[in-house]
Amino acid sequence: QVQLVESGGDLVQAGGSLRLSCAVSGSLFRINYMAWYRQVPGKERELVARVYTGGPTNYAESVKGRFTIWTEAATLTAYLQMNNLAPEDTAVYYCNADVSLERFGPSYQYWGQGTQVTVSL
Repeated sequence: QVQLVESGGDLVQAGGSLRLSCAVSGSLFRINYMAWYRQVPGKERELVARVYTGGPTNYAESVKGRFTIWTEAATLTAYLQMNNLAPEDTAVYYCNADVSLERFGPSYQYWGQGTQVTVSL
């Protein structure tokens, strides 16, 4: 069973920085991409950033130039470096992975449990 475990959420003042981590464990063949989403109460979960294995990265317009996503293949860990945080970045951040369990077969979506990021004025 593939599991994603996030860490790094915290309370930070506006203008500050945080780094989120997402560790993938379990039996798998390949991680196709990893992503970070965020959600605030009453709103839909939105994509923050996505990184494809050996491929491009995508960012939401609202975080471009402030957030950076990358992965460490050796540890199957994804990171989200968040700089110059603003109150509107306050949300629960979820890690997401698209994983192939076998060489030939479908991929599956997995989610972490979420980590709270709160940015105060």
